[in-house]
Amino acid sequence: MILPVIMAGGSGTRLWPLSRGNYPKQFLSLYGDQTMLQQTMARLEGLNSQPSILICNEEHRFIAAEQIRQLGVDHNGILLEPAGRNTAPAIALAAFKALENSKETCEPILLVLAADHIIENKDEFQKSVKQAYVHDQDDKLVTFGIVADKPETGYRYLKRGEPLQKHLDATQAGLTSFKVTNFVEKPNLETAQIYVDSGEFYWNSGMFMFMFMFMFMFKASRYLVVLKQFRPDIYDACEKSMQQQKVDNDFIRINKEAFLACPDESIDYAVMEPLCQQVDNGDAVVVPMDAGWNDIGGFSTLWQVSEKDHKGNVFKGDVKATDTQNSLVMSDDKLVALVGVDDLVIVNTKDAILIAHKDKAKDVKVVVNKLKKENRSEATFHREMYRPWGKYDSLDNGERFQVKRITVNPGGKLSVQMHHHRAEHWIVVSGVGKITNGKSEILLTENQSTYIPIGVIHALENPGVIPLELIEVQSGLYLDEDDIVRFEDKYGRS
Repeated sequence: MILPVIMAGGSGTRLWPLSRGNYPKQFLSLYGDQTMLQQTMARLEGLNSQPSILICNEEHRFIAAEQIRQLGVDHNGILLEPAGRNTAPAIALAAFKALENSKETCEPILLVLAADHIIENKDEFQKSVKQAYVHDQDDKLVTFGIVADKPETGYRYLKRGEPLQKHLDATQAGLTSFKVTNFVEKPNLETAQIYVDSGEFYWNSGMFMFMFMFMFMFKASRYLVVLKQFRPDIYDACEKSMQQQKVDNDFIRINKEAFLACPDESIDYAVMEPLCQQVDNGDAVVVPMDAGWNDIGGFSTLWQVSEKDHKGNVFKGDVKATDTQNSLVMSDDKLVALVGVDDLVIVNTKDAILIAHKDKAKDVKVVVNKLKKENRSEATFHREMYRPWGKYDSLDNGERFQVKRITVNPGGKLSVQMHHHRAEHWIVVSGVGKITNGKSEILLTENQSTYIPIGVIHALENPGVIPLELIEVQSGLYLDEDDIVRFEDKYGRS
C-alpha cells in the first residue's frame, strides 16, 4: 500500500513577510482556505493510502500537529529533523521508519511529497500516482515529471528516454512512462524554450514514489539500497540517528548528534543522477503529470495563480483601490489604500510591510538576508506566535515592559513555570481561566485579573469550551522568552 511521506521543511524567504523562519509558507493559506500542508494531505483522499508520515523540524512541530488536527485526518507520526539536511537524508529517515512500522505487513510504497506545492487537478494527480504504482513489481524508483507549458528558467529539468508500455494498466490510463536519461540544471531562456518545444523534457517536480520489494523481514528497502550504494555516508548517519528514537505524543525524535553529522544533499544529486548514469539504467522512471502544478516560489507566482478582478488585481484583506491594475495586495490588520499604481506587490503584516514591483518581488530574499545580518527578529518571527496551547500577539513593548494578547484553546494549558526577572499581570477579556498562582488556585472570568510576582510558580489553563482571551502585562529587567523555568508541561517541553 502507498505510504505518503510529506516533507514540510523550508523557510520560503521569497514570500516574506508572510512566510518566515518560524512560520514558513507550507503552514500558510496562500491558495484557498486550507493551508498548503492541509491541501497536500487532502488531495490524498480517495487514493487508498495509509496515513501519512510528516517530516518537519522541531520549531514547527506544534504548528504541524495543530493543522493536521484541524483537518481531522490520521497520521503515522511527525518525524522531527534536528536540522535541515535536504531531501536525501529526510527520505532515508522516512524509509527506515516505514520499514520499522511494517515488519508484520507488506512493505509500503513511499510517495514523497512537498508540503508547499499547488496541484489544482486532484484527479490527474492521483491518475499519475496510480500509474507510478504500476511499476512496483519492477522495483523502480519513479519520479513525476511536470509537463512544461512554458520556458521556465527557475526549475531543473529531466529528460525522458524510451517509453515503458509494458503494463496494460498504463495504456488504459492514457499515460506513458519513460526511462529517465538525464537531469539538467536550470537553463537560460533560449535553452528552456528548446526543452519545451522538444516535448522530451519535464520540470523536475521533486515528488518521488519508491517500491520496496520486501523479500526478507530485515531486507533494506530499494531506496536505502541505492542510497547506500552511492552515498554510504548519508545512509550510515541516518541509520545511526534512527537507532535512538524518542516518541513524544505525535512526535518522533531521533539522535541529534548522529544526524548533524549527515551531509546536506538532495535526492537528485545523491541517488537519481548517479542511477541514471549507470550503463543500461532502467531503474529510474518518469511518469508525466499534467495536474496544474505550481510551487509558489514568490509573490509574482502567487499573483499568477490567484483569482483576479477585472483589472487584474488580487486583493486580500481590507483594501481600497482606484486606478490600480495588475497588483497583489494582502493586509492582515489595517486598511491599505492605493491610487494610480500598477504592477505592485504590497504585503502588510502586523509588524512589517513589503512594497515591491511585481517583476522584482523575487529579490525580497535580499532584504531578508540583510535583516538576518542585523539580527532583526522580523526575519524569523511574526508578531503573532503559535504555541501548542494557542497563540500570543505582542501588542506593545518598551523599557522594562511588554504587553501580549494571549489566546488559550479549550483544554489548553501553559506549562507550570516561573520567571527570575519578570512579574506578570493577567486580565481576562473573554472565557474562563484556571489560574495557579503560588499555592492558590482560582477561576477568573471576564474583567477579572491576577498578579504573578517574580519567582512565583504559576500556570494558566482553559477549562472551558470556548477560547480564553487575556491580556498579559510583563514588567521587569529582562523579558525574553528564555526566562522561563518549566516544572511541568503536558506538551513535553519541560
